[in-house]
Amino acid sequence: MVGSALLRRYVGRRLEALRRRAGLTQEQAADALQKGRATIARMEDGHEAVRFRDIDVKAMLELYGAEPEDGRILLALTAETRNGRRKSWWHDRTETELPAFFALYVSLEDSAETIRQYEVELIPGLLQTRRYAEEVHGVPTGYIDDGEKQRRVEVRMERQSLLTRPRAPHLSVILNEAVLHRHIGGREVMIEQFEHLLELTRRGNISIRVLPFTAGVHGGMAASTPFALLTFPADPQSGEPLEPPLAYVDTLTGALYLNKPGESGTYQLVWEDIDRRSLNEDESRSMITSALEALREA
Repeated sequence: MVGSALLRRYVGRRLEALRRRAGLTQEQAADALQKGRATIARMEDGHEAVRFRDIDVKAMLELYGAEPEDGRILLALTAETRNGRRKSWWHDRTETELPAFFALYVSLEDSAETIRQYEVELIPGLLQTRRYAEEVHGVPTGYIDDGEKQRRVEVRMERQSLLTRPRAPHLSVILNEAVLHRHIGGREVMIEQFEHLLELTRRGNISIRVLPFTAGVHGGMAASTPFALLTFPADPQSGEPLEPPLAYVDTLTGALYLNKPGESGTYQLVWEDIDRRSLNEDESRSMITSALEALREA
C-alpha cells in the first residue's frame, strides 16, 4: 500500500549505502557502469524519472558486491516501483494546484503510518470543511485568483480521502486553544467546522486534542510555527523503516523537510511536551462542544 515515491527514496538510500560500503564515489560507479554521474545521483535520490530497470540494478549490485539477500530484496522493491498498482490521487495534479515544494510532502504523507500535527492558528487542512478552506485560501488578497483558489480547495478536499481509505494512517492533531477562538468565515462557517471536528473524533484513526491557554509555557513556543511529524512503515524483509521520521514545516512559498535525527528528534521533544500538557480526547471534545454551543447561542 505504500506509494512509489517512498519506495524510490528507500531503494535509493540502500543503493547509496552499498556503493559507499564498496568504497566507490558516484563518479567511479558511473564510469564502471558506463552511466553519467547524474544518473547515479538520480537513482540514489529516488527521482521519479528513474525506472530502476532490472539490468541496471543488477549491474550495480554486482559492482557493489551486494550479498544475495540484499540483491533479492532490492530487485523486488525496484520491481514494485514499476508496477503502478496504486496510483495516488495527486499524480495528475498540476504544479499550480500542488506547488512543487508541497508535492513531496503530499507523496510522503500518502505513505505515512502516523501523522502528528500541531496547529497554532488554523484547523489543519486534512480536517477542514470546504467553506472553511475557501476562506483560508482567500488570503492574502491578490495572492491567487478565484480560479486558482477553487482548484486548491478541490485539492485539499481530495487530499482528505487519505483518512478514509483502507489502511489509513493514524492522524493525531493538537490544536492550540486559539484555533477555537479564531472565527474564520463567520458564525455559520465555524458552526459547520466545529460539527465536522466532533464527527471526526468518532473515527478510530483520528485523535483531536486541545492545548489550553492554561498550559502556560510549552514546547510549541520553541518551535514557533505549526509542524507535522511523519513516521513510515517498515520493510517487512529487513524491518528497517522505508523512510526516516520526518518533521515538516511549511511557509507561504516554501517548506523545510527535516529528517536528520537531530532535527526530527528535536521536534519529537516538542511534540512530547505539548502532548503532556494538552487536554485528553474527552476534555478536548468538551471544549470544542462548548465553542460550538456558544456560536449556536450567539
